[in-house]
Amino acid sequence: MILDILTPEAQIFHGPVDFVTMPGLEGEFQVLNGHAAIISALKAGTLRFKASQEVSENEYLTQDGKDSSIYHYPINGGVAEMLGDKVVVLAE
Repeated sequence: MILDILTPEAQIFHGPVDFVTMPGLEGEFQVLNGHAAIISALKAGTLRFKASQEVSENEYLTQDGKDSSIYHYPINGGVAEMLGDKVVVLAE
């Protein structure tokens, strides 16, 4: 599936991922390819995803210490939408 992480200032990430874990208002949740369509508000926390291919150097993302294919991006809230094989996160 394709993940887009967007902020008012920049496109943080665009690329294929295996999963995305997000801080929802009711708790953390994860979406995988084939997940049902969903729109969810997000609270402050950390967005995590596993990249399906190598990610070019990115000043906004932090690699996980245990698995270099997992990346972290802190958010202050936002909205996530999954439709088909695409996840769009509009983050603050």
